[in-house]
Amino acid sequence: MNSIRKIISRMAHAALASKSDLGRPFTVAVEGNVGSGKTTFLQHFIKNNNVAVFAEPIDMWRNCNGYNLLELMYQDPKKWSFTFQSYVQLTMLRQHQKKVIQPVKLMERSLYSARYCFVEKLSRDGLMPSASVAVIDEWFKYITKYEDTTVDLIVYLRTSPEVAYERILTRNRSEERTVAFEYIKALHDIHEDWLYHKTLHKCVAPVLVLNANLDRSVIEGEYEKYEPHILNKIPLEAKTM
Repeated sequence: MNSIRKIISRMAHAALASKSDLGRPFTVAVEGNVGSGKTTFLQHFIKNNNVAVFAEPIDMWRNCNGYNLLELMYQDPKKWSFTFQSYVQLTMLRQHQKKVIQPVKLMERSLYSARYCFVEKLSRDGLMPSASVAVIDEWFKYITKYEDTTVDLIVYLRTSPEVAYERILTRNRSEERTVAFEYIKALHDIHEDWLYHKTLHKCVAPVLVLNANLDRSVIEGEYEKYEPHILNKIPLEAKTM
């Protein structure tokens, strides 16, 4: 039985590799809470010539025709949540659509976390009206149906909300000064339900869970341990065989 499973896994991996050879890179979405260490993760892989790295388009959110939508969102989420998340959806679509020559494409977050985590949180808190959520959702369903937003692997940088919040305080970004621990805890719970317990929304790809509570001095060892999966050299399913 194990031999059959291994053969099937290898066949699936070969099919995936062939698909990448036809022009579409193996696409990895790096997901996690605010302060989960996504920037550190990207910095580890950016030196690999076979990986195209796309950081979250924060600079675009800070300057949409002169408007800092990120700052406005944090200052008054009830007023600006729909405007901000509409723009996030557009900019993340552009990230999905960018063509690369490398065999692996690494994206910081995705259209899916924007909808399943952040819009979800705004909806639960009553900060985005139901009608606005419906508009975002219709756009999301249209985009994911008619545009290529394929994700082959999700890397979940799993942190405790306490560690994530401490990192936010340490990096001291101006837009994040008003972020409360309760917000980080709630976002953590949503990420857990989506990517760890898998009870919130459908996972569009296999999920690799990494312990992102580790200190930066040792976290790269964790990245290196799972590089074969992240770089599409070994299918994730083989890890448990």
